[in-house]
Order: sequence, then C-alpha cells, then structure tokens
Amino acid sequence: MKALFQTDESWSSVILRVMLGLVMFPHGAQKLLGWFGGFGFDGTMGFFTQKMGLPWIVAFLVIVGEFFGSLGLLAGFLTRFTAASFIVIMLGAIITSHLPHGFFMNWFGQQQGEGYEYHLLVIAISAALFLSGAGKWSADRLISERMA
Repeated sequence: MKALFQTDESWSSVILRVMLGLVMFPHGAQKLLGWFGGFGFDGTMGFFTQKMGLPWIVAFLVIVGEFFGSLGLLAGFLTRFTAASFIVIMLGAIITSHLPHGFFMNWFGQQQGEGYEYHLLVIAISAALFLSGAGKWSADRLISERMA
C-alpha cells in the first residue's frame, strides 16, 4: 500500500500531473456530464456498448476513470493508480478506434478520424507519473508521510 502513495519531491511530477488532469477533465466531463459538447453518461454508454460493442463494465470504467481520475490527478490522489488506468484507456482507444487513421491527428479534416499521437502523449505522461508518483503538493505525499 505504501508504494501506491509514495512519491518524489519533484516539481516536474506536479507539472505533469496537473496538466494531464486539466487535459483529461474535459474528456471525462463530456462522457459523464455531457459538458463541452459531450453526450453525457447515457449517450456515451450507448455509444460504447452498442456502436463499439464494448462490455458495459469497460464502458463504465472508462467514463468514471477519465472523470474522477482527472480530479484525482489535480489533487494528487491515487496518482499511480490513475496513471496506470489512463495507460490502459489510451491503449484501448488506439486499438479500438484510432489505429486505422494513422499517427497524426485530423488537423485539416482530411482523414476519416483522428490519429493516435495525442494518446501516445497521454501514455508517456502517465508512465512518467506511474514511475515517479504525484510529486510535491499532493494528497499522495501527505498519505505517504502519515503511513511512514
């Protein structure tokens, strides 16, 4: 349990954690709440389960993971768990949706879908956070100190 919360004292972890949380929050809010032009929980569940054929539990975990995981990252709570979750979610997104469209995002609207470059960045940032932990100013750090 201690390894889950243990973290370094680096500012780089804080920067990566907060930026990833800020970037992932709107994606989770689209899926769960329908904010930022999203379909909300019911619409996203329907899309994932009916159109994509994902099991309901996978769809549910993606929605909840992106929303609450992003909030957890902002607070520095369960950073390693969330980072591992984001790696799995992004690998799943690449395999199920983005791989056929190539590497690049659809900047000019000339592809039939988005590439996977964004997903690779999320995976890389998540891997760094998984290895280093939440860094300074995090709930994980406070929990780790109390456990010591």
